[in-house]
Order: sequence, then structure tokens, then C-alpha cells
Amino acid sequence: MAKKQMKLGAFFNLPGHHVASWRYPSSGANRTLDLDYLIELAQTAERGKFDMVFFADVFGQSLLENSSSGLKLDPVIIISALAAVTKNIGLTATLTTTYNEPFHVARKFGAIDHLSKGRAAWNVVTSANDSESLLFGKEKHLQHALRYERAEEFVDVVKKLWFSIEDEALVIDKEQGRYLDIEKVHPVNHEGEWFKVQGTLDSPSTPQGHPVIVQAGSSEAGKELAAKTAEVIFTAWQTLEEAQAFYRDVKGRLAKYGRKHEDLKIMPGVFITVAKTEEEALAKQRELNSYILPEVGLAYLSNFINIDLSGYDVDAPLPDFSTIEDETNPRIRYNIIRDIAKRENLQTIREVYERIAGARGHREIVGTPEQIADQLEEWFLNEGADGFNIMPPTFPDGLNDIVELVIPELQRRGLFRTEYESNTLRGNLGLSVPVHSSKKTAQITGK
Repeated sequence: MAKKQMKLGAFFNLPGHHVASWRYPSSGANRTLDLDYLIELAQTAERGKFDMVFFADVFGQSLLENSSSGLKLDPVIIISALAAVTKNIGLTATLTTTYNEPFHVARKFGAIDHLSKGRAAWNVVTSANDSESLLFGKEKHLQHALRYERAEEFVDVVKKLWFSIEDEALVIDKEQGRYLDIEKVHPVNHEGEWFKVQGTLDSPSTPQGHPVIVQAGSSEAGKELAAKTAEVIFTAWQTLEEAQAFYRDVKGRLAKYGRKHEDLKIMPGVFITVAKTEEEALAKQRELNSYILPEVGLAYLSNFINIDLSGYDVDAPLPDFSTIEDETNPRIRYNIIRDIAKRENLQTIREVYERIAGARGHREIVGTPEQIADQLEEWFLNEGADGFNIMPPTFPDGLNDIVELVIPELQRRGLFRTEYESNTLRGNLGLSVPVHSSKKTAQITGK
């Protein structure tokens, strides 16, 4: 029997995941809007046999004169362009359900899945940044629970639209003058709490059945939505015990939705700084942290925990915000930071923002290829993860280091592929192809 292998995503956050990556001498900070550069990075990830490249997205971030945060291109446009210059790697972009409509999302990702021959994935988010609402003429952000209610119905409508024209509906019989098999067209007639949608998409189901659905979220509502709809979930944990508890929790919810254990891949984020020696890797970490200006560190931490820390003394302790109520956004991220600070005895705000300067509450590993592979292997073999969303500190060097040092070590251990199994994202992730309910009925009745 072949050895179980982990799934890996390459998390692209340019110019790098570290908040001061733009100041790193060899970073591509001046090329983040350059398509040739994006192509170069995607092809590097494909050379490393990653399952997917992944682009997060958030609107309304504060712009600072000494920080690269808040400037980015639309990730849906980026993956559309990358579809033409890659062959096997999956293409994942984030699009919020709070400030879009289902038809828009279904149409965009359906098109990318067709053009990439089955490599698109949609990362479903509900928007956590309060200032996003102002960009869309809303005085106030929707409460957390309401955002997830809307998201659940949103995903349901998008799936209906993706299946509104079966892939076999296109017959294109020129001699008989028959283009479509109308019996395989299923107009959507949806009327729910949030959406009223009638009609069909203007393209058939995609090479993957529909694009892979990804989600990032660890709240109670987030876990329930993931169990019902997600096929990949990105999450953030610091310890194996926490990761195992989350893994058992979410996987344990699948059965009530008629889903199997393998229908959902859990891939925690991991921020990796690697070098041939541990001393060299630690030196890279120290160098990057030395580039963080205090005002940037405060803004970075403020944005992460959604609490304004401007004006605080960076060499004072992090205040206790756990008693502050916030019905719009639960204090999940603050709680992660508080727990890290307690566990690692971080005494000041400066120590806290340096600690999360790249990982943002995700796990951070600094060391040699063997040390990094040891830790990834431990989580993977002990039901802490099905794989990982890898976060390079800088681009292009950090990504190159992972492809050239970490990937070969994982391959040597038989933990990661040496060649792609498929030219679709579903095929490489080991996910089943969804089909329209009419086909399921036909299979059951033997038609």
C-alpha cells in the first residue's frame, strides 16, 4: 500500500508573509504588481509540486507610509492570468460572501475552472474587517452570526448555479442542428432568507464538477459551515494537541451532512524560515524582525486582533482585552495572541508583534529542512492535519528555500509527491467529483 502523503498549499502574500518583508534586501517588493513576477512565483510552486497556490484577500486595510500592508491586486484576476501559464497546480482565490452576490461568484470561478481545465478553488470568507462595510456604503458590518447565515445560503445558491447546466448538456450536433440537451438544464428557483435567484449560469458544470470550496475559520459557526460545505479548510493552531482537537471536532461533524472523513482536507497554516543550518535560519528570523518599525508593529497587531493599539507603549505589557464584548467579531484572534504570550512568557507588545510578525497566529517553524520536516510529519501522522498551507517569510527567496530544501526532504521520507497524480485540483487533493442530483438518482436506480 502506498504511504499516505500530505497536501501542501503555497500561501502567496506579497511581498512576503513577514510584516517587514518589503525591507528585506532581496525581496521582490517592487514587483508585486508585475505579472511576469507572479508567473515566476507560480511556476516555482508548481516545480515544487504544491497542490495549490492560495491568495487571501481583505478590503479596507489601513495604508501606512512605512508598510506594504493594504496594497494588492484582485486575486481572482491573478489566478485567471496564472491559469494560462501553469498546468497542474491548483489556483485558489478568496472572495467574500458578505459583499458579493452568488451569481457573480459562480460565474467567475466557473470560468476560471473551465479555462484552467479543472484547477480552480474558491476560498469562502465572510469579511472580518469592520472598515470593509464603509467601502460598500454600509454604516455597520454585519454581526458574525448573520454573516455566517448569509454565507451558508450563499454557498448553497452558488452550487445550484454551478449545476444549473450539466456538463453533458452541450451536444453540439451540427448535422441535426441540436446544440443543447434541454433536459439537462436545471433553472435555479431559489427564494431564501438572504437571496432570491431565478435562472441559470451561462456555462455548464466545470471539469471538476464544480471548483473546490475552501474555507478559513475556527469559530463555532465557521466549523459548522466547513463541515457542511468546505472541501479544504485553512486554520491556525500552535500545538499538536490544539490541532488534533480541531481535527477531531470538524471531521466528527461531517457524518450528519452525509459526508465522509476524506471529503474534507484540514490544512493548518505554517510559517517556515529554513536554512541549511539552524544558526543561519535563526539569523534570518532576527534580521527580518530588526526591520519592523514600532508604529508598523502596532498597526500590524491592531489589524490582526481588530483592536486599535495606536499610542500604546511597545515596551509595555499587552493589555487584557478579553472582557471587551464584540458581537461583530468574536475575539478568536485576540485569544490566540493572548495564549501565545502566556505560553511563551512574552512580556511586551514589541515581543508579541515580533512573535507574530509573519505567522499571524499560525504555527512558526525555524530551522533546518530536517527539523521542519520532523514537525510537519508529527502533525500529519498524528491526525493534526491532512497537510499544510505553507507561508514563506519573503518572496522569492523564502519560497525558493522551501522548494529547494524542505520539499526534497519531505519527498525523501515518502510524505509528499514527486509527480502530480492528476491535472485537476480535485485529483491531486484526492477529492471526489460532485455531480448533479439527477445523476445521483440515475446511479441509484441503475439508469
